[in-house]
Amino acid sequence: MEKQVENYPDTIRFLYGLTKFGMKLGLDNTRALAELAGNPQSKLRIIHVAGTNGKGTTCAMLESIYRAAGIRAGLFTSPHLVSFRERIQVDREPIGEADVVRLVSGMRAELDDADLSPTFFEFVTVLALRWFAEQQCDLVILETGMGGRFDSTNIVEPIASVITPIAMDHQEYLGDTLARIAFEKAGIIKPGIPVFVSDQIEEAMDVIENRAGELNATIHRVSEESREFITSEPECFGHLRSNARLAVEVAKGLDSEIPVEEREIRRGIMGHEWPGRLQEIERHGCRFLIDGAHNEAGFSALVGALAELKFVRPVLVFGMLGDKKLGEIPGLIVESFSAVRIVRVTSSRAGDGVKLKSELLSANPDFGVTEHESLQEALSFGDVPEFVIAGSLYLVGEALELLDAIPAGLRSERELNEWGR
Repeated sequence: MEKQVENYPDTIRFLYGLTKFGMKLGLDNTRALAELAGNPQSKLRIIHVAGTNGKGTTCAMLESIYRAAGIRAGLFTSPHLVSFRERIQVDREPIGEADVVRLVSGMRAELDDADLSPTFFEFVTVLALRWFAEQQCDLVILETGMGGRFDSTNIVEPIASVITPIAMDHQEYLGDTLARIAFEKAGIIKPGIPVFVSDQIEEAMDVIENRAGELNATIHRVSEESREFITSEPECFGHLRSNARLAVEVAKGLDSEIPVEEREIRRGIMGHEWPGRLQEIERHGCRFLIDGAHNEAGFSALVGALAELKFVRPVLVFGMLGDKKLGEIPGLIVESFSAVRIVRVTSSRAGDGVKLKSELLSANPDFGVTEHESLQEALSFGDVPEFVIAGSLYLVGEALELLDAIPAGLRSERELNEWGR
């Protein structure tokens, strides 16, 4: 290893250097790293969350519920929108820069005598678990990165496994059918550990049920009680309502182990904050809705929320990564928006807007489509009262920066998402 990092910018450069190792399947590296760190995961109570859509929001709602109950909760999510520190939070406070420097330096020293070349996500997963153990968290909400079975987070033995809606995404890594993707996500299920599952397409649910049955893990589906609990809360819009139902089901199902009162569940759900997911911002007399919908299922849910949020055929600013499938997205855009401004995402994995433009015009030759080199350019002209900014979370992070909607003290480190996840 090179000399130890001495400041925060050096630390970020070191972490960025780990992105060259890309993504590796298998848990051997992560287990070896965790052992070097004293297996911090064994000191923690963990709720492990996998799925395709709504993982981050469900995690944020769970953390908010338990924080409302006075429980010291750690939260691990990915990717970050702006700052690396967003990924690792305790009581919704991002890990401090000095602590990032200290933990990374310590882990690098431990690696000096070990024959390991960890990926960015392997290294950061163990760093987070180490921080949560050090902070004596009563509970940790741990989101998987992309899959489940071979995800670095899957070294943990949780008190509950949670699976949000599964849809077609990351087919190049997880499989080209819903059943194969569900098999990877269901890989977080552990013997005898309860599984909480949101409403699923039948093909995905069959796989989850089979895996849970093999491991004697009891399945808890969203109950009518949880549905009624959320239906009474009109502020839970669109696909957030599905996430809220699942979070309520988890909190109620784990009540014997982690007691939480109903008023605390309600306060946690209604008070949760999760940037970039159906987030409304008003700037300069213009209304913005920002959402990280990046696949067909997520975009369909976003469109379904527009009426509830009282957006009437707004202008869409849209950008996707090149590895995402458009599916029915062009048709949904033409039906729900007055025009679209296609933006090239600031990423080495940025998609080409030519295909999207062609499909949009095929659906409606008169539809207004323009292409822009930057988000700033797309927002810099025209008397438009309402914008929806959606697609890649890379674009969402850029929008939050541009609209000055990030907490003070967070540096922009969006390039750290370039590790191939």
